Order: sequence, then structure tokens, then C-alpha cells
Amino acid sequence: MKKENIRNFAIIAHIDHGKSTLADRILEFTHSVTKREIHNQMLDTMDLERERGITIKLNAVQIEYQYQNQIYQLNLIDTPGHVDFTYEVSRSLAASEGAILLVDATQGVQPQTIANLYLAIENDLKIIPVINKIDSENANILKTKQEIKEILGIDASDAPLISAKTGKNIEEVLIKIINDIPPPLNADDNLPLKGLVFDAYFDSYQGVILFVKIFQGFITKNQKLTFIQSKTDLDVISVGVNTPKEKVKEKLNAGETGWIITNIKDIKKISIGDTLTTRENKDKIKALPGYRPSKPMVFSGFYPLDTEKYQGLEEALDKISLSDSSLSYEKENSKALGFGFRVGFLGLLHLEIIQERIEREFKIPVIATIPSVIYKVTLTNKKIKYIQNPVDFPDKSYILQIEEPYVKVTIYSPENYMGKLIEYVHSKRGIYQNLEIYSEKMNALIYHLPLGEIVFDFFNAVKSISKGYASFDYEQIGYQKGDLVKLDFLIAKEQVDAFSRIVDRKNAYQIAKVMVEKLKEIVPRQNFEIAIQAVIGGKVIARETVKAYRKDVTGYLYGGDVSRKKKLLEKQKKGKKKMKQIGSVTLPKNAFIDVLKTK
Repeated sequence: MKKENIRNFAIIAHIDHGKSTLADRILEFTHSVTKREIHNQMLDTMDLERERGITIKLNAVQIEYQYQNQIYQLNLIDTPGHVDFTYEVSRSLAASEGAILLVDATQGVQPQTIANLYLAIENDLKIIPVINKIDSENANILKTKQEIKEILGIDASDAPLISAKTGKNIEEVLIKIINDIPPPLNADDNLPLKGLVFDAYFDSYQGVILFVKIFQGFITKNQKLTFIQSKTDLDVISVGVNTPKEKVKEKLNAGETGWIITNIKDIKKISIGDTLTTRENKDKIKALPGYRPSKPMVFSGFYPLDTEKYQGLEEALDKISLSDSSLSYEKENSKALGFGFRVGFLGLLHLEIIQERIEREFKIPVIATIPSVIYKVTLTNKKIKYIQNPVDFPDKSYILQIEEPYVKVTIYSPENYMGKLIEYVHSKRGIYQNLEIYSEKMNALIYHLPLGEIVFDFFNAVKSISKGYASFDYEQIGYQKGDLVKLDFLIAKEQVDAFSRIVDRKNAYQIAKVMVEKLKEIVPRQNFEIAIQAVIGGKVIARETVKAYRKDVTGYLYGGDVSRKKKLLEKQKKGKKKMKQIGSVTLPKNAFIDVLKTK
């Protein structure tokens, strides 16, 4: 294949604007798949992606297309749209020279459209705006073109107008890709090998499989390669591309993207974003820039429901983290839940998806503890500690000040929902910054908010208030001082560390009250009373009591002196007191799940 006939491109868009559907139509139009093989979301290989209708993992596929009597090789990378998977998008863009910016004609420019566009601009990509869903009765093509021009600063006057659902005008998109996206720059087979590893996954039978974009040189079977940064050596067992079926090739040439099967079995030796070269050139070649490593924003404890599956959970996290390098984890243990892991995520959807993947793909049911963020604690000796687990919080006598991470939140919504949204964001300790009016349909409400306030149910609440019309984007802006306290929960005077959390002092009582009421419903009754207490420092701020089972010890008495009855009740009382001192409450596993679901 001539280098000038290769095009590497990604599809970027807001969630649900039709990326995966457009990818399906491109595969169908170019006859990469037959009509019998085609199904919705061809490039979404996980059941979870198809069920939820979202893309979680990037996917790379090679397509051949004939145009003006020449064969072109189109390397398409499908990307996620949700804010939690921005890291996947950044990796796709690092392996591309251009991007299709897909905008829904019924919704116009949305927050993730803007965020993903900035990522593409950072990577110096050629942007092709494409307007989708033109056959919908709510489509407003003129307004969408204006928004692309005014909000994004991109001329959309000649943007292809398509329906990814029906396949209308798909050929225009392919012609735009060929005419507007440049071929790979400096792609020369004769130069020393330089390849960017932009994805990887673990196969139980074949070991680690890498996805590589070849910037220069080539890769063939049996070649001996090395990673420039991690210094790991590997042997190439096989090379190929997805069409979307796996197709083995003799070699991958400069400018192409494809996969290589390696002899590596240890997942930890792989570093996504590293540069591959031949062993003889490892000291001569400079590493490619790769991309910024992602920083986890939300942390949760993951514990296996069955303690015997601890090892299996570690292997599952190992394998998932190979293809999702935004995931971080370390070992921890809890008195209540045993051995587990503290896992870092990019957001709540990310947490939910990882938990579901572990349960589906590895058959390991998991308990996830209350999500928390990283707090910055300045101690009285002026040392600074970063704490992600409430259990590690120092005693208040050693704390000089606590700072919490803040985010800049932009909520995009039609005007008629703004009042209720403002009220809700204020209840979450939001600090008003600005209101930008783009059009009647799209206003942008900008607030500064503590990250801890949006990791729970913020996304669902915004959708509920706006009847599904609003969406939001956020970016971290640093730390601010907060009046925060550690809220602990005691059951029968024993602290349950899995329920501990850091909260704003003003909201502490309300949260404590809801939690103790929920625990009262869940904690199993015993033969003695159980006190459930919410505590800040040594002070109890909320309490509920689980009443004891009461055996009727006087039931067989049928008369006589009342003192006999009193004597028996007093004896029962002493027995219960003794039982309380030696008895301990064992919480069933589902109690943790039920409490952690409490909003």
C-alpha cells in the first residue's frame, strides 16, 4: 500500500450522537462486513457496551476503499463519548492524523463535543465536522451549523449531512476523509522502527496482544523488539489487523495501525503509551511523546463477596488495567470486609463499568465501598498528607487544615430548567461563576464545586431535573480549604471502617441520620439491644437502636405474687446484659451492599 493512500482517523462526539452507528455504516458501505454479519455496534465488542448503548473501549479497524481507481487504506479508531472515558479518546487521537467531529442535528454542540475537540486540536489533527440524524423530525441543520461555527470556531458550511442510521450520504464522509485528512507524516519503511503502543489486552491463550501505530520502520513475525521507556524486551509471534475480523499479515508497515501477539505473559511489564523499536536501535531512538497519564479522581474499596476469591480479584484488576491504564489500585484490608483493594477511577460511571466487568468477565461478585476523593491534610507539624481512604484520616488534634479537590462544572441545559438546576447545585455547595447563553436551546451554567459532591448522584440528578435534556462536563481546578469532618459509624460500640466517610460539617447530621436509619433496617436483631451510632471525634450525633428479641419468660405463670414475675424479668435482664458484653454483631454481606446504595 502506498503511504499517500493511508488515512488514520478517529470518530469523536458527545455520548449518543451516533459514533458507533456511523462506524457500522462505514463498515457496511465499504463491504468490510457482509449484510449477514452486520449488527448494531460492530466495534463494541463487550456485551456491556451493547446493552448500555455506549462505547467503553477504543477499537481499531482497517478498511479498504476504492476511490477514483485507487485503493485507500482507512484505519478507523472508534472512541468513547462519556467524560469518564476521555483517556481512551486521547489514546485514539495519538494514533491518528485526523478526526471526524460528529454532531447530532437534534441536540447540537454538547459538552463532550467541546472537550474531545480540544483533545484533537492538542494532537494537531485535521478536523472534519459531520452533522448526523438529519432525517429526524427535530433536526435543525442550520442552527447546528451556526453552533459549530460560533461555539467551536469551525466552518461547517460544507459539512456532510448524514443519517448514520439509514446510511444516507455516508459516501460523502469517506470522500472527505480521503481528500482532507493527510497521509501519515514521515512514514518510511526504511527508517529505524518507531511504534506507539496505544492499547493492549490480555488473551488467556495467546498472552498480551498490543495495538500499535507504526510511525516509521516496520514490524514482522519473529522480530526481537524492546520498549524504549520500560526497557522490556519482547519477541513478535504474529502480526495482523482487524477488518473487523482478525487478519494475520506478513508485516505492519510505516503509517499503519495493527496488532502484534507477543511472548509476554506478565501484564505488569506492559506500559501503554510506550515506544517500540528493534533491540539494536534502543539507544539511538527517541521515545514518542505518547500522552498524559490519567489521574484517578474517585476512589473506592473493592472487596470480593467470597473471601476465597481475593486472588482472582487481583488477577481481574491486573488484566483490566492492561487495556485500561487509567485504572489504579493497591492492596488494603478492612476489619469488616477482610482483604481487598483501594481502586482509583476517572469517575462514577468508570467505577460502575469496572465493577460490572469484574462480575461478568471474571465471575467475581464485588462489594464496592462508599466512593471518596483525595483530600489534602496539613498537619500541625506543617507536613502535608494526601489521603484517599477515610480510615487513614489523622486525629483532629494533629490537623491544621483540610483541603478538598474542586472542579469547574459546566452544565449545558435549555433555559426552562436553569432555575431548578441552580437551586440543586447550590445545595451541593456550588460557587456560581458564570452563565453563558449560546441560544434558546443551549445555556451553559458554570460553577465551582467540591469533587466529593459530584461523585455520588450528581449526573443522575442533573438528568432527572432536566428530564434528560441537560448534560455536564467537569475539569479539576485544584484544592480549596473546607470545613470537613470524619464521620464514623459504630455498631454495638465497634467501628465499621467500610462506612466511614469525610463530609462537610454542615451536612454531617443529615447524612448521619439517613445512614443510622438505614442501618437500623439492615442490622439483624440479636438477643440483646444493638446501638447504632454516628460519631464525629468522640461525639455521638445520631443514634438508632435495634431492639432485642424478647422471650416471654413469665408466660407460664398463672397467678400468685407479682414479685415472682419481677424476679424472672430481673434474671432475664442480667442475662441480656452479660450477653451484650460478650456478644458481637456480624453483619451479613448484603448489609454493606444495601447501605452503600443509600443516596
